[in-house]
Amino acid sequence: MSIKKQFLKSKPECKVTFKFEKSEDLSPEKVQVIGDFNNWDVNAEPMKPLKTGGFTQTINLSSGDKVQFRYLVNNSLWINDQEADEFINNGVDSIEQNCVLHL
Repeated sequence: MSIKKQFLKSKPECKVTFKFEKSEDLSPEKVQVIGDFNNWDVNAEPMKPLKTGGFTQTINLSSGDKVQFRYLVNNSLWINDQEADEFINNGVDSIEQNCVLHL
């Protein structure tokens, strides 16, 4: 997994590209980036599949914000991105955490 941030000079926005890579133990058919920016909507637009078997999606987010997110794989498995800027308790239970991006 990877996260690329590109701050725009023309607007107070950051273009964030999320990449979810296929692994030996996980070959997803559908991956979504779910977070504050889409109101944690599990019906959000899925990431685009890549020829490598991974997925990608680019989202413009407001600069200066902190946003929480997670990946939802095959409508059932929540996964964090280890390249996030920070991790915080998601309030559901004491173990689960959300990824945080500092924009």
